[in-house]
Parts: sequence; structure tokens; C-alpha cells
Amino acid sequence: MQTDNFAGLGLSAKVLTAIEAAGYSTPTPIQAQAIPVAVTGRDVLGIAQTGTGKTASFVLPMITRLETGRARARMPRSLILAPTRELAAQVAQSFEKYGVNHKLTLALLIGGVSFDDQYRKLDRGVDVLIATPGRLLDHFQRGKLMLMGVEILVIDEADRMLDMGFIPDIEKICKLLPPRRQTLFFSATMPPEITRLVDQFLKDPLRIEVAKPATTAKTITQRFRFCASGEDWAKREMLRELIRELDVKNAIIFCNRKRDVAILLKSLQKHGFNAGALHGDMDQMSRTATLDSFREGRITLLAASDVAARGLDIPDVSHIFNFDVPWQADDYVHRIGRTGRAGKEGNSVTIVTADDLKSVSAIAKLIDLETIWIGDPPDDETIALSKTRRGRGRRRGPERHESSRPGRTHSQGPRRHKDRGDAVRAPRPQEAANGSHVARREREPERPAERVAPAPRPEAREHKPPRRQDDRPPREAREPREPRPANQNQPRRERGDGGQRQGERQPVGLGEHVPAFLRRPVRVAGH
Repeated sequence: MQTDNFAGLGLSAKVLTAIEAAGYSTPTPIQAQAIPVAVTGRDVLGIAQTGTGKTASFVLPMITRLETGRARARMPRSLILAPTRELAAQVAQSFEKYGVNHKLTLALLIGGVSFDDQYRKLDRGVDVLIATPGRLLDHFQRGKLMLMGVEILVIDEADRMLDMGFIPDIEKICKLLPPRRQTLFFSATMPPEITRLVDQFLKDPLRIEVAKPATTAKTITQRFRFCASGEDWAKREMLRELIRELDVKNAIIFCNRKRDVAILLKSLQKHGFNAGALHGDMDQMSRTATLDSFREGRITLLAASDVAARGLDIPDVSHIFNFDVPWQADDYVHRIGRTGRAGKEGNSVTIVTADDLKSVSAIAKLIDLETIWIGDPPDDETIALSKTRRGRGRRRGPERHESSRPGRTHSQGPRRHKDRGDAVRAPRPQEAANGSHVARREREPERPAERVAPAPRPEAREHKPPRRQDDRPPREAREPREPRPANQNQPRRERGDGGQRQGERQPVGLGEHVPAFLRRPVRVAGH
């Protein structure tokens, strides 16, 4: 069904008023085809590239269907599953925008937020529950959530769920839901695992495919830049040159690893760029604050991992930079989909090393697009060598090693862990001079046996004079000692009975024939 306005899609009058207030008048192709079917209660399988308005395709019909009815405590009426916290929060914002004329209650179950606040919302009853799979199962296992009242299930960004390993959780959740429900399933690609999931949990769905799977928007200009060095410091220098040369209003810079995001952020800030970071190790408050700063223009460059690649609606992003070529060709489509949204012009630039040429060929084959190079392309010899590589390796130079472990070099030896007593300690200066770098307890057996001198020299004992018996108070004036515990094997000997100090070894088997050097003088009262 094709229409030029929202009025013919079967939406309620309150929803149409909210759409008009939001400034939208013409539905996108996925909205025009999915909304009329979803309003009737039939299952929908929507396949469309990112940035085509998939969120409104299920939000608008859900609000229309939830106008009648009432939620009960701990029993949500509808459930939306999203792969990331950011995408779940974005869906919640869409419900607030389009449901402004309704009194629908909403709860957002994501990590990084207090369980108690989420408990209170669930206890009051919610019409719309938006959650990530892990946090949803946490609430269910704690007995704070019941899913038998769910009427509508939405699985958004299903292929991203697959990438993040959420498919087992999705299967578990679907089995907890009532069989008589409506399921709306949206994905940008349809790998075999997703197809199996659709066949298992959707009943006679209407398949809506508005674009070829894994295609990029025609409004995005895609270019590549070859970095002959391949070292990370050279890539960072090339990235700074590209940012200065191109007309960059704002940009998202994608890295494959979270630690590379932190290194890149530090480098950009060091060279005077207004930059922020977004990756999975950040707490929810910091991630939300960073995204808000980027949307409002307080941050112009956003270094991010793939956590920001799927589903985020950040308007007016002029450039996407791939600092690392993504490991999966599908991820390239979702990364550059953050620009060129809603018919606007966008640009993407990917920095390519010799190790990445094989992946670039896979990307070009997937999206059926000719590779356009900025500057000199790789020569034929480099391309030929890339085809013989077994896999995509990461070249690790000294700069990268030192960045991954700040302040340490290969020559400094292993770091001693504070909780491990058997670790090798750092060598002392005098030990470093003579090459003795082993632990003390490893050197003990190598010491030669000490010879017992017949009589110690006086000057050798000056630093530790013997304790004089005359300094000791009379035995009657001393405080009585506590009795020795019964479980001790050897009783304490008196000082006057053999002169044995506590802790010293008593000669065994000598009887009265104790050598003179082991004897100590005993002072007798009255002499």
C-alpha cells in the first residue's frame, strides 16, 4: 500500500495529531507498507536498511492499538527488545514524542540504571516495556516481572542481536510470552540464523522489503584512503589531515576495539580537536551525556565503537570516518548509515591498510559499489599480496604496545602484582649492577654454608651489645607471665635455667656437656 500522507494508514486521530506536531507529513516506504498491516494485528517481517524510519513503523501502530485497555502490575501489555541501551532509550524518546496525546505508561529496562527505580515502575503497571534482553531476564528471574500479558512483541535490529550473541536470550524470552500475540520483527539483513528465528516465532508474517539487504543509501558519498604504513600512529596522523582538509561539520569515527577508542580520543584532544568518546565500558550516565553533547553540537567529533553503529538516530551527521575497517562487511553498512539520513547528503571515508584490502573487497562486493580512493590507491603488488593473506592481522608496533600498557617497556621486565607473593620483584640497583635479578628465595639455596668462627671479634658485635643481666629487675618485682597454652609442644624455659632465650634452638643430646660458647652467665642472688 502506497500513500503520500499518514492519514490513509489507519492510525488514530490522536496519533495523527502527534505526527503533525512533530513536523512529519509523508511516510517513508517502510512506514507506508508496515503501518497498515501492523494496525490490523498481523505479524510483520520488515527488512530495510538503517535510517529508513523503522522505529516509527512499529511505534505508531502500537500506540494506536494500546489506546484501549489498561495495564496491570508487573504485567506489561507490550514489549520491545533492543540490542543496546542507546537504541532502547531512542525508542523510548519516540514513544514520548508520538504518544504525547495519550496517557500510556512506559518503563525502560536497561543496564546502568538502579533496579529499585525500575521495580517501582513495574509495580505500578506499564503499557509499554522497552528493554535489552539481559536486563529483562534479570527482572524476570528475580520474580519482579510477568510476561503472560504481553499482546505485542517487537524485536528491533535483529541482526545486531545476532552479532552481540543475544539470540539464545531472544528464544528464551519468546517462549515465556503467550502464543497468541502479535510479533513485529525488523532487521537490516537476513542471515540464516535470523531466518530460523522468524520461522520459529512468527505466524504467517507479511514480509516487507523496501531495499536490497545490506545496501547503502544513495545519498552517501563513499571514499577510501590508503595508508601505506599501517601503523596506528600513521593512521591517526592521516585522520587528522582528512578532518582538516574536508568540510567536516561533525563526524563519528569508528574503531573496532574499545581501547583504540580511548587512545584515539586522547590523540584528538591533544591536537586541539573538540572530541568525545562512546564505547561499551562507559556507564549509562556518561554515554547519555556524551550523546546529548554530540547532538547539541558541544562535541564535533565522536570516537566510538560499534555500540553506536546500529539504530541511533543522530541528525545532521556530515561525515563518518572508519579509523578501522570493520571485521564484518555488514557492519560497514550500519556504520556509514549514521550519515545521509532522511534524504540528506552524507560522506564516509575509510582508512585502509594493506591488511584491510581483503575486507575492502568483501565490502565492495556486498554493496556492489566501485571503490573510490582519495589520493594514491594501493599498487598492484600490494593488492596481490593481500589476496594471499590467511586472515586480517593487526600489526603491533612498539608505539601500540606501549599505548596498551602505559609506562611499561619490554626492558623493564614483568610487573609485580600486589596480590601475588610469589611474583618476581623488581631488581634493586645493586642487584641490577651485578645481574642478580632473581627473587631472594630463589637465591637462598645457592649461598655457601657459613663457617662457625671459634670466637667472634669484639668489633663485629658492637652494633648489637648483649643484654646485661644487671639491668633486669629482681624476679620478685617482675610481672607474672601468662601460662603457656596446653597445646604447645615444648614448655618455656626459665632464663635462669640454662639461659635459653625465647626462639633460640636448644642443643639436643649434649646433656651436661654444653659447649662454652652456648652457655650464658647466671647471676645468683647474694653474689
